[in-house]
Amino acid sequence: MTKHLNDKDHQTATSRKAGIILSLFGGIPRGLRRGLFIMLARLFYHLAPRHRLIALHNLKLAFPEKDMAELVHTAWGVYRNMALVAAEFFDIPSLTPERLEKVIEVEGMEHYEAALKKKKGILMFGAHFGNWELGAAAAALLLKPVMIIYRPLDNGVLDALVNGVRSSTGNVPLPKERAMRPMLRYLKDNGIIGLLIDQNVDWYEGVFVDFFGRPACTTDGLALLALHTEAPVMPTFLVRVGGGRYRLVIGEEVQIVRTGDHQADVQANTQIFTKIIEDMVRRYPDQWLWVHQRWKTQIDRSRRDKQPS
Repeated sequence: MTKHLNDKDHQTATSRKAGIILSLFGGIPRGLRRGLFIMLARLFYHLAPRHRLIALHNLKLAFPEKDMAELVHTAWGVYRNMALVAAEFFDIPSLTPERLEKVIEVEGMEHYEAALKKKKGILMFGAHFGNWELGAAAAALLLKPVMIIYRPLDNGVLDALVNGVRSSTGNVPLPKERAMRPMLRYLKDNGIIGLLIDQNVDWYEGVFVDFFGRPACTTDGLALLALHTEAPVMPTFLVRVGGGRYRLVIGEEVQIVRTGDHQADVQANTQIFTKIIEDMVRRYPDQWLWVHQRWKTQIDRSRRDKQPS
């Protein structure tokens, strides 16, 4: 009983701290807040070289035809984009469909409507690209609420802040552990599941597919869900187009490979999804998270780990 009360008190205190942070930054005028976060990003870019070097290394391997000046310009653009994602995050709880329609144009609404008519739910996938947080809020307000699959943050206050904001527009954040049954129920009710599938995973969590010419260990969860449920799979990205405006791009339903060879189908479909992400990143390279160690998991190491001792 005492432990239960202590846990409840801790959760209350955590939620209160998250609320204070939201009120503090949300109370800063939007233009000033954006400038503040860009300034902080510039300081971090120059004073913390590790992630800047990761970004430049990844960009050089992905775009060997580009000179260093262009790569540096793109790397700074990545930091600027992350700053804007963070600054605009605090606007999400106050958003309405009317406000969004003034700054977001929707491309591909017909694809969404056609998929919804199948009444099997929709598997929407994307990446840490453009403004992915605002994109999830836009989906909730302009389409319908989304069940967002996520990895909990280590910091409890930040985790409460992020999920409080994500749920403020009607979305349903769900930790990836033990998420299968809730996801299947949500799809059965013709709901939307949202997944970001562009980050590195350990070898036992995914499959290796080509991403910018290098093998990248990628979650196989989306392919497994698609093969099991037959729910339509649709790429969705919120692209920053400048002047505080965005374009919500809803792609055509992906045609799922079904040969009867389960493992081969998982591999093939994961490659298709990843290629769609790569094509979008190639168009807007400064809007993707190049500071992430996307190719960290190595094939040789994974094969050694799989061998019996």
